[in-house]
Amino acid sequence: MARVLGGFLLLWLVAGCSSNEPEAYVERPVEELYNQALADLNNENYLDAARNFDEVERQHPYSIWSTKAQIMSAFAYYQSNEYDQAILAAERYIELHPGNKDVAYAYYLVAISYYEQITGVERDQKVTRQALDALQNLVRRFPNSEYAQDARLKIDLTRDHLAGKEMAIGRYYLGQKYLVGAINRFRTVVEQYQTTTHAPEALHRLTEAYLMLGITQEAQTAAAVLGYNFPGSEWYQDSYALLDANYLKPEADENSWIVKVWNSVF
Repeated sequence: MARVLGGFLLLWLVAGCSSNEPEAYVERPVEELYNQALADLNNENYLDAARNFDEVERQHPYSIWSTKAQIMSAFAYYQSNEYDQAILAAERYIELHPGNKDVAYAYYLVAISYYEQITGVERDQKVTRQALDALQNLVRRFPNSEYAQDARLKIDLTRDHLAGKEMAIGRYYLGQKYLVGAINRFRTVVEQYQTTTHAPEALHRLTEAYLMLGITQEAQTAAAVLGYNFPGSEWYQDSYALLDANYLKPEADENSWIVKVWNSVF
């Protein structure tokens, strides 16, 4: 009985009348295996293609096609949304061929495989942090590669996502009047994610939380930093209104952690 698995052929040979005889395996030429894998890829049979590229390496590990088949296998697994397999295959390629011209692409496959698994801010963000680490690793190692520009864009989006997670938790704490916990979350955004879209709201929420605690000087400082950096923001208007309702004005305390952190970045 013959069965085709994505371009490589396994022949099950039955001797005599017994079904318990050892099965014989038939090796195929490397060109045939590789071409079948490419055909599967072109026909969008990505999982079959990945398995065929794996078979190229398994049957012909010393062939010139083996190295190329390894990176193509990682790509095919990625295309089939088998992200864990894609990451494993790409990382193995990096380990075996660190100086190959395609190694930058292998790093990109690792990063994009993590990135495409990012879920909503209500879920655990472990994979988001893994994506950020992998993207930053790619840019650090290959800053001038053709993949670096896309990686930089995705770094910004990933950081924004992580900041959104902190904001979601902070808002919840604020609503529950757990003010210290809320301030810690908003502080994380100000300290680590100043360049994200969440920074203006984080400063406003700090104004709000510090006012609720009666720490007016820090509330005034948060509002002042917000107004200086985002003068047209609706969040600044809200912060100004909160202070005004308490007969206060935005005024920065140069010794505040908010000023020191913000100045250290900008």
